[in-house]
Amino acid sequence: MKIAMDKLVAGSIAAVIAAMTITAVVSLDRPAQAATAQALVTLPAPSAAAELKQPGIHRAQVVFAGGCFWGVQGVFQHINGVDNAVSGYIGGSAGDASYTRVGSGGTGHAEAVQVTYDPSKVSYGQLMQVFFSVAHDPTQLNRQGPDRGTQYRSAVFADDAGQRDATQAYIAQLQRAKAFRAPVVTTVEGGKRFYPAEGYHQNYLTLHPESLYIRINDLPKVEALKRQYPALYRDTPRLVSTLSAR
Repeated sequence: MKIAMDKLVAGSIAAVIAAMTITAVVSLDRPAQAATAQALVTLPAPSAAAELKQPGIHRAQVVFAGGCFWGVQGVFQHINGVDNAVSGYIGGSAGDASYTRVGSGGTGHAEAVQVTYDPSKVSYGQLMQVFFSVAHDPTQLNRQGPDRGTQYRSAVFADDAGQRDATQAYIAQLQRAKAFRAPVVTTVEGGKRFYPAEGYHQNYLTLHPESLYIRINDLPKVEALKRQYPALYRDTPRLVSTLSAR
């Protein structure tokens, strides 16, 4: 993910939309082209082995990586029980945790979103359902829609052993149920430090709804959340209030 001329070129579908919508604004950071459409899927609720119980806990964290963090953050900001969703980088060193370096694809980082949630209001299992069905396509290896590279890989980073076990159990459940036409490629990892992204990446979906990239690739995810999980959806997103100074 680097700022380059090829990031300004619209794909065929986006070009048609741009021609019809004169006021559309193309993002300077990402290609304004349509992602490979992910069929709307209805996933089974986590089984007993995959549903994590966290009684008495009102604050927990997990990091989800599923392609461009703009859309993933935007989805989780609209979920009741999510107190904070921060875009950032995970999987590499502190020195390389920047937009420009991660965009090279060689730092080991993934674009990701650190989700802080209240288990008494939204369960970890419900967050997994949203992540695997709405926030991204877990069958795409080292890419997501128009974005390519290991920095766009599908992964769950959890330091809590219970979260890791639940995630692995849910992936196994989805595979057995053949919930997708292709295998789930999501990895489950722990022990990796999360680095918040630069301030201008935070709340990007909400602040830039006119971006052609956002309109094509990310706003449909929020609409899918609203349609598919109405009990979880909140209309007003919980935005990051303190932006990174980087």
